[in-house]
Amino acid sequence: MLPSDTDRLLELAASRRLLRGADARDIGVSPQLLIKLQQAGRLVRVARGVYSLPDAPLTEHQSLVEVCRRVPKAVICLLSALRFHELGSQAPHEVWLALPEGVRSPSVDYPALRIVRLRDAAYSEGIETVMDEGAPIRVYGVDKTIADCFKFRHKIGLDVALEALKDAWQRRLVSMDELTHFARINRVERVMLSYLEALTA
Repeated sequence: MLPSDTDRLLELAASRRLLRGADARDIGVSPQLLIKLQQAGRLVRVARGVYSLPDAPLTEHQSLVEVCRRVPKAVICLLSALRFHELGSQAPHEVWLALPEGVRSPSVDYPALRIVRLRDAAYSEGIETVMDEGAPIRVYGVDKTIADCFKFRHKIGLDVALEALKDAWQRRLVSMDELTHFARINRVERVMLSYLEALTA
């Protein structure tokens, strides 16, 4: 006997943890079934258009997973990337996202977003894809994140950038070569490396 549309959707929810209407359409099932399953208590609505099984484990990075699924070009950056890499003491209330210039801002009501625009290599280099319980999170690596913090120091605070640099350097999570590479891309080589030289002197 062939599995029903309900069975197929619930099986997909079990493997992906988060489901959207587009996921239902991809397997030839009407997105309206998501709403019916929610009304029947077999799925829960975690955000507008996003559903999961009622007993699906909520991970620490749930909001990052949701954003990366709903905004295909989004890369977790700045304060959210620091938090992801457990650097410094920031606990942002919003998800910080990098998007390429020219891409329309997403209409996402939850979680709250802070968007920065990057172009060329400043956007495309340094992206890591980390799997979190089967769901991909696109996030800038530690070296790129620190270079970004110096690029956007007037937005997030120089103290935040310095704290992250010191923390990462002491924990040996970064290298001089990689930091220099990303600082050059972000055009903050002179300012960032002066602090790094003082740190390593």
